Amino acid sequence: MKCQRCGKTAVIYQKYSNAHLCKSHFIEDVERKIKRDIRKFKMVERNDRIAVALSGGKDSIALLYILHKIFDKRQDLELSAITIDEGISGYREKTLSHAIKLTGELGIPHTIRSFEYAFGTTLDKLTEKKEAAACTLCGVLRKNILNKAARELGATKLAIGHNLDDEAQTILMNYLRGDVDRMTRISGAFQPRMVLRIKPLRSVPEKEVALYGFLNNLPVSTDECPYAGEALRNEIREMLNNYEVKHPGTKYSLLGGFEAVSQALRPPGMQIVQCEKCGEPSSETVCKTCRLLGR
Repeated sequence: MKCQRCGKTAVIYQKYSNAHLCKSHFIEDVERKIKRDIRKFKMVERNDRIAVALSGGKDSIALLYILHKIFDKRQDLELSAITIDEGISGYREKTLSHAIKLTGELGIPHTIRSFEYAFGTTLDKLTEKKEAAACTLCGVLRKNILNKAARELGATKLAIGHNLDDEAQTILMNYLRGDVDRMTRISGAFQPRMVLRIKPLRSVPEKEVALYGFLNNLPVSTDECPYAGEALRNEIREMLNNYEVKHPGTKYSLLGGFEAVSQALRPPGMQIVQCEKCGEPSSETVCKTCRLLGR
């Protein structure tokens, strides 16, 4: 098929927009969506110090590359990267090498933290105890270290590589659970001692992020975490993907609908306290990290 904009050979057909795009126009389209959301949600402001959560997977690799491409000439902005090594044998080593490779090529400061360093254990060891699902443990502990590391680096924003699929899945999961509290957190309300999180890839479908990385020769990995099969998110992902095939644009509709109600979901003031065990911000006297670790 031919690109509808220039007549060159198309590399993708976007069913939701009914458009065939060549390599250059596809890359332009991805970057246009990201720039639009950055402006719309004021994700990047003057004198920001942006820390990028860099796992080494396709999403975070593409995110760091794009932010560097867009803002490299801005003298008032600083970019850095933070990688968390959870201790997943046979998996994290590969993505860690990709993260080190890209930050070296782009000349971006790179901080690596591990569960072993922060908590004295690894995810593999924690899962052996069967006290909580691997994805629950990983999500809570990663967020704890990322926020702490970003704060120590003096970051004003923490960029996360969540794509459209991730956002749509999270929104639907919270709807199905009736979890209004979690919905308010997605909306990005400011919380004391929490570095504000931004999601520049939120409007880019997962498959397009992967294709973007491939076309730009980025060191991306499409390997799936060995613990991913345990997550409820997998069922939601499959359901949404099936629905998207029959009804193109479903994921964008979920995201747009959530944006429309997100202001009403924000509470007048969420009570944030310091965890009495570790001192990190929490909505309870003992944070979830400490509870999961049995502190």
